[in-house]
Amino acid sequence: MSAVLDNRRSLLPGRFEFLMGLYAENYHRLTRLFAPQQLAPGHYVSAVDDGLDVHLHVQECHPYTLELELTYGFVDAHTGQRAPSAQLRMYTDAHVAEALHCHPGRHLWQVLGPFPPAHSVFQHRLRMNGFLSRWLEYLAEQGHSVGTLEPQPGQPEGGSLI
Repeated sequence: MSAVLDNRRSLLPGRFEFLMGLYAENYHRLTRLFAPQQLAPGHYVSAVDDGLDVHLHVQECHPYTLELELTYGFVDAHTGQRAPSAQLRMYTDAHVAEALHCHPGRHLWQVLGPFPPAHSVFQHRLRMNGFLSRWLEYLAEQGHSVGTLEPQPGQPEGGSLI
């Protein structure tokens, strides 16, 4: 057998390494796009010529973590919630950002059930963070940036951005 086939594991990242790489990529995309670690808690809107305003809610800032919500400014007719919407956590010391959930008002256990198999949780995290990576790339291509981000005073804490 060839050396390449014998050492296949050393050449290709495992699924966990791939997910951690995706978290790091999301951190750097988010940092380049909106630099949320430099923002005070509050609501911000980025408006460009595409007519789809992006809302960023910096919910909490801790020494090494940020809690964020990223969404568009329109409401899904079926759910009554903003969509797409992603609840994010940035770890500024580790330089990673993960999508905690992409269903407004729902946590992972509500989406997958109370005792999902580890494989289901892992696959769900891959899908959510892959979505976040593509969404951040799309927002950058549309021209959203820290330069288009404006604070929105008077927004209720935890309330609707609309």
